[in-house]
Amino acid sequence: MGFIVNPVAGMGGKVGLKGTDNVLKEAIRKGAEPVAPKRATEFLQKLKERSDEANIEVLTCPGIMGQEEAEAAGFIVQTLPLHIRSQTSAVDTKAAVEHLVAAKADLIVFVGGDGTAKDIFDTMQGLSTLPVLGVPSGVKMYSGVFAVSPVDAVEVVLAFAQKNAQITESEVMDADENAIRRDTFSVKLHGFLHTPFVPLHLQGSKMISPETENERDNQTAIAKFISEGMEPDATYILGPGSTVKCLAELLSVDKTLLGVDIYRKGKVVLDVDEKLLLSEVKDWSKAWIILSPIGHQGILLGRGNQQISPQIIKNVGRERILVLATKSKLQSIEGNVLRIDTGDVETDEMLRGYGKVVTDYREWRLVEIR
Repeated sequence: MGFIVNPVAGMGGKVGLKGTDNVLKEAIRKGAEPVAPKRATEFLQKLKERSDEANIEVLTCPGIMGQEEAEAAGFIVQTLPLHIRSQTSAVDTKAAVEHLVAAKADLIVFVGGDGTAKDIFDTMQGLSTLPVLGVPSGVKMYSGVFAVSPVDAVEVVLAFAQKNAQITESEVMDADENAIRRDTFSVKLHGFLHTPFVPLHLQGSKMISPETENERDNQTAIAKFISEGMEPDATYILGPGSTVKCLAELLSVDKTLLGVDIYRKGKVVLDVDEKLLLSEVKDWSKAWIILSPIGHQGILLGRGNQQISPQIIKNVGRERILVLATKSKLQSIEGNVLRIDTGDVETDEMLRGYGKVVTDYREWRLVEIR
């Protein structure tokens, strides 16, 4: 198993930068901490715990790009002859891919986001059709090459090692982070990578909500139902998405399409990060979170809304999280299950089970959350 860690992937999430490309210094200035090393270690430790199921050798990059995490998990590693700098870049990722292909790795597993997937795709063109799997550690991750979580990635790697996984082509999406920071959704298909396929363990690509009259009517009906039940003295944390934005429009306030906002007593605080959320919410017993899952992926938390951190989720509590999804969006979700990947095992366990999803005016559906 070839293993690559992008150490800075995901650092723009909690601080509300909607990505890390070209804004790493700003993320650090705002107090961002590395995300990828923890995700890499979680994946490798779980894989090591099940090492009796498959003989897996790890070939990885020096230092912070894989070696440290692999050795900490107890693997005896082979290290690529690479020189990496203290602040890594796409150049290091691309060099690692070239070395792994030359070393005839069976599978490349990387820890990163869409930008890392794009760098790997670019390097492999005309070079190799080696299968690739992403362990999610970015901010958005619209591409289909990612496992749902580090634990799901373990299942995929083991299935591949045991020759129980089919190889499929998965989409690599190119997100324009500058446009996204301007609250404009700009994502296009960049290409395809071969990926081991294990049902329900890969997230798939994001599906854009259809802009039809029926879809808009469904969003409006959901928004009307939610608005009628809102408490006048409560604080509402509004997640990204067009369905939640429709609610804001019904309340006659602004709402970022791709950001997290706070609504309270007819006023809104736009595009907040984790730190501002923690300071703005004065009474957590009267706080609510309103979310809509990502189309097709079905991911509720952990993609593009990392500002709503495990600490905030625990402060609010499972019973005060409202989930909104139109009927067409719910039908588009693979397996009809919602998924969570907050980066905190305890928080994920708290949220798992069955939960209500508002699908129309006075209509709910009970949906599994895993």
